[in-house]
Amino acid sequence: MIRIGLLGCGRIGQVHAKTLRAMDTAKIVAVSDFFPDAAQALAQTCGAQARTTNDILTATDIDAVIVGTPTDTHFDIIKTAAAHGKAIFCEKPVDMSADNIRTLITHVEDAGVAFFTAFNRRFDPNFATVQARIANGDIGDVEIVTILSRDPTPPPIDYIKSSGGIFRDMMIHDFDMARFLLGEDAATLFATGSALVDPAIGEAGDADTAAVTLTTASGKICTISNSRRATYGYDQRIEVHGSRGMLSAANVLENTAQLANATGFQTAPTLNFFLERYEAAYRIEMDRFIAHLADPSVPIPTIHDGLAAQRMADAATQSWETGLPVTLDT
Repeated sequence: MIRIGLLGCGRIGQVHAKTLRAMDTAKIVAVSDFFPDAAQALAQTCGAQARTTNDILTATDIDAVIVGTPTDTHFDIIKTAAAHGKAIFCEKPVDMSADNIRTLITHVEDAGVAFFTAFNRRFDPNFATVQARIANGDIGDVEIVTILSRDPTPPPIDYIKSSGGIFRDMMIHDFDMARFLLGEDAATLFATGSALVDPAIGEAGDADTAAVTLTTASGKICTISNSRRATYGYDQRIEVHGSRGMLSAANVLENTAQLANATGFQTAPTLNFFLERYEAAYRIEMDRFIAHLADPSVPIPTIHDGLAAQRMADAATQSWETGLPVTLDT
């Protein structure tokens, strides 16, 4: 039985707590949150204790921690968790600074602890099937990948101001998905962005509409399109074109019923919130983390994957700010 300490009792912490409550190979021993009432409420739901973060990180009755706290707290939490031999499951981004992530890699590897970067979209059944069929050779050699990711509405402006920008906050998932599907790292990257949804986002120094084109050393191409607005719901699609065919994954709808009449074909709306759209992915990724702790040969997205995506986000931000393509060093 893997004994878990859950750090952060907000939306994502509650999602992971729900998954863990249904597992017979792991249990939540303790939870913590900046707001004590939130920790106490979730602790009661989980049959766990509410403790301070430091108490959880240094506890001898906890094997692993789930880091669902604000990004600016991750660095100190990860260092302390590694120093006390805790396996780490960390929500993205690992840190806003690639240099800080490099420092954390040293701490994690010196301590010899497992580190799971929670890029949940890798575990979405639809996207995972596409990647598995690419690996199986179903479409031959990958040539071009297209990733579309659009939110129904933008987050509050206060969140925008502290988010690190659309490339680090939103598109970082798509950067990881690009690597997942291409099977290679980007060699060059060009980004463009505008504030078309809300002028306040532009005034805060960010974009709400953005696109990136990246190219690998072998010449494979990926285009990524992001928007903070989609009037038709949460838009999450991918397409991978190869030398012998094409694979794609469409949006997930509220239901599969379809009406056909003289005006055309009508379907249900897309699922409208990321927690609904990726409910299965959140469950599967936690299963994978626990399985990896029992058998380290089970593959996971590591802290190195977190660094790779952060480097791409930094390069995209630089490209957008300068209007120039960026070469990513190896």
